[in-house]
Amino acid sequence: MTTDLDIAAGVKVPATTLAREATELIRDTTSELIYHHSRRVYFFGSLRGRERDLSFDPELLYLGAMFHDVGLNEAFHASGHRFEVDSANEAKRFLQAHGVPEDSVRRVWTAIALHTTPGIPEFMEPEVALVTAGVEYDVLGIGYGDLSAEEREAVVALHPRPDFKNRILRAFTDGIRSKPETTFGNVKADVLEHFVPGFERGDFVRTILDSPWTE
Repeated sequence: MTTDLDIAAGVKVPATTLAREATELIRDTTSELIYHHSRRVYFFGSLRGRERDLSFDPELLYLGAMFHDVGLNEAFHASGHRFEVDSANEAKRFLQAHGVPEDSVRRVWTAIALHTTPGIPEFMEPEVALVTAGVEYDVLGIGYGDLSAEEREAVVALHPRPDFKNRILRAFTDGIRSKPETTFGNVKADVLEHFVPGFERGDFVRTILDSPWTE
């Protein structure tokens, strides 16, 4: 059953058992910040899909959005994996436990794993592209003017974002500071460079020049 808490700007959260259980899991295991952000990612991703006239599976988009940042949780701080991969793996375990077809599991896994790798998801399946589009809209403001003020306000009224910029940066920092090596070659190195004293980002050129090859 869809409630007023599941509708914004004409976008509805899927009224399925899978979506409901995912909502409960993420609400219970992540912070309020991540919960509201994840829901906004779904709404903004859906609106971007509508604006681009894309055909997508709302349930798969919702699952990708809800799980995309779960890898920032303390339970994964010592995993040694990129938080995006931890998030994707958690979604995969959840979906497989619910008997979701493997192609759908793959789409959700890929959408989550690539959501901080710009320039690739937009050319993939709509669910993959739109998780990234939702993240980019909510975190970076990419395409901000492509949605109306009324659409933005409807989503934010349902899932507010007080001091979101600073709070999400703290969440990123806390989620990855214990595994700095996982930021090599991706955007999260910028976060640690700003907020973790002594952090030294990996250098692709030096990695090539210092490799064991003589030439």
